[in-house]
Amino acid sequence: MDRLSAYCTYFSSRHFLTVIFFISGTLLNHADALANPAFARQYGVSCVLCHAAFPRLNSFGREFLDKNIRMEGWEKAVGADTGDARLVLPKFPQLAMRAQAFAQARQNDARDVNNQPGLTYNSNYDFQSPYLIKLMSGAPLSENISYYFYGILAEKGANGSVIVEDAWAKHSNIFGAKIGLMFGQFQISDFMYGRETRLTVQDFMVYRMAGITYDRGIALDRSFGPLTVSMAFTNGNGIEERASLNSAGFNRPDATFDRDSRKNAVMHLGLKLGDLNAGMLFLDGNHENAAKTDMTDKRVYGVNLSYARGERWFLFSQWLWSEWYDFVTPGKVARWQGGFLGADYILNDDWAFSLLYNTVGAGDLENDNQYKYDGLRTNTLTATTAYYFMRNVRGVIEANYDFLKVGGRHLTKENYLLVGVDLAY
Repeated sequence: MDRLSAYCTYFSSRHFLTVIFFISGTLLNHADALANPAFARQYGVSCVLCHAAFPRLNSFGREFLDKNIRMEGWEKAVGADTGDARLVLPKFPQLAMRAQAFAQARQNDARDVNNQPGLTYNSNYDFQSPYLIKLMSGAPLSENISYYFYGILAEKGANGSVIVEDAWAKHSNIFGAKIGLMFGQFQISDFMYGRETRLTVQDFMVYRMAGITYDRGIALDRSFGPLTVSMAFTNGNGIEERASLNSAGFNRPDATFDRDSRKNAVMHLGLKLGDLNAGMLFLDGNHENAAKTDMTDKRVYGVNLSYARGERWFLFSQWLWSEWYDFVTPGKVARWQGGFLGADYILNDDWAFSLLYNTVGAGDLENDNQYKYDGLRTNTLTATTAYYFMRNVRGVIEANYDFLKVGGRHLTKENYLLVGVDLAY
């Protein structure tokens, strides 16, 4: 822990990222993760062209993303003949759906810690249908410009509202300098690994806990052979915050999407050496405090390493160090760390298997009685088996084992077994 503290102290200088940014000068490839059957319809190809096993991408799928979601001959395959060289319209609306439904047995007591500490729901058996319904769209609009978005129509029982998560447009060659510019909503974590293309239902937990998933802002990208440098500037408060701008007596139609003027500055350095990929993440920005009354400083540092052996074996790992300044107590820094280790194996056209180990430590929050961190500390192993009825329809069996004992702040075991279906069309 002393070595980690020294490491974090060294890298937490406010000037460190600024120096790195100016040294880099240019930016790199934001490898956003997509699993969209509309692309297969656009080009008249099978999903297997881009997916080793839906939704896991293969090497061609990753190259498709690197080319700003387009293939050779995209103009004729995607665009209608408008007779106007300055107008590219898709031949038909580029729409696709993804849906998931599960039945789950879970060793869990659902607790409302914040509002009613004594309230417990004994919900050990659960039909989670629909677990997710998602509408997706994306297409090239010019030689360099593409768009992509998806909206969630239902997720985890939340019906009656639509939430847009990924929603961006990207120019792949601004100023003719091979610099890509993306503007909109995207996941910072996609610089490392795409959550949307994981084989497990279980998430990459440390990404959510560190607050580096969806945010609003800009991302720039530039490649130099095997080196990839990615940079983003985002609001830092996710995609849900929104406040009306009011004056005395009138509600203005305007709105602000951020709580403060400061932005998150993010950089990811990636290096590809054959089948091996390595990367480093640096984030300097802000974070909502425990009381949800103010935005305070935070730093996130990370390393990721992955290896692909052909199109059958995929090994991947991530470790993050987080520093939350003034999170609970003014003048105090809360440091914690965590990561994951995963392996995917594609046996054949019918079967795929995945293992995912998540671990997160509470760090300086372990003994902080002012903040209930239940849910931050994690130590689980997830095993997933998928059977593919079709390229785009898979049956899923997933088991999760919680290594932590109940006690202290870990209020309940998180063992579960789920069976269900995941499809895209």
